[in-house]
Amino acid sequence: MTTVAYQGEIGSNSSTAARALYPACRELPFTSFEQALEAVTLGAADVAVIPVDNSAAGRVADVHHLLPESGLFIVHEFFLPIRFDLVGVPGASLSEVEFVRSHLHALGQCRKLLREGGWRALVSDDTAGAAREVAELDDPRHAALAPPAAARLFGLQVLRSAVEDDPDNTTRFVALSREAALAPPVSEPTMTSLFFNVRNIPSALYKALGGFASSSVNLTKIESYQMGAGLNASRFYAEIEGHPDEPRVELALQELRFFSSEVRVLGVYPAHAHRLVGRTG
Repeated sequence: MTTVAYQGEIGSNSSTAARALYPACRELPFTSFEQALEAVTLGAADVAVIPVDNSAAGRVADVHHLLPESGLFIVHEFFLPIRFDLVGVPGASLSEVEFVRSHLHALGQCRKLLREGGWRALVSDDTAGAAREVAELDDPRHAALAPPAAARLFGLQVLRSAVEDDPDNTTRFVALSREAALAPPVSEPTMTSLFFNVRNIPSALYKALGGFASSSVNLTKIESYQMGAGLNASRFYAEIEGHPDEPRVELALQELRFFSSEVRVLGVYPAHAHRLVGRTG
């Protein structure tokens, strides 16, 4: 049985993503991303399932700072449609609500509801934890923004369902392992994630990325992160469509390495079907 570590509690979106990727898994919840990654590093868990970005709220803070230091490899990705219900204790009504608890990102993804209700937002460690807190308080003034599974888990009443601002709200999760997975065949849709630091020369970033354009490699994401207190060196995280064994990708990576002081491949893994929706070839 695969042991999966994640940040949050059973019933959270991370829990749902873990069970979608590893249906027969043993769940190992933690209070922080760092603890979940460390559990894999130390061998207490086989993989960690971690959210990296959300279609409405953007990238998940701190995750990309932790990934290069963890020494782990991305082996899967998963796109989870995000649904939130406003839940309260049994017998509660919307008119009684004064406080709404949830994870910071969930609060940001349900701004319309919060403005409409005029309620005070309280930040919890995760969405399922917010539901548990409401159940423990047993106070109709407190409600939570939580996934439907959390309401069922803690015996809460749904006050309003599907309250997310964007009906297409989606979070991308990645699964990380101590060992790099066997890369999918070149013929299958593949993603490659990597970190790199450019050399300290003029136009280094422009030149480093030029190979992707000239080789027709789609760069789907690039983000920068400051390194150290001096704020004069940046690390870049990038994701590309393609397999490193493809000639065009290999050429692009060669050019990237020429203009970089470090290039580290974080994972080569199958592209999730969500990426292919709506494409016309």
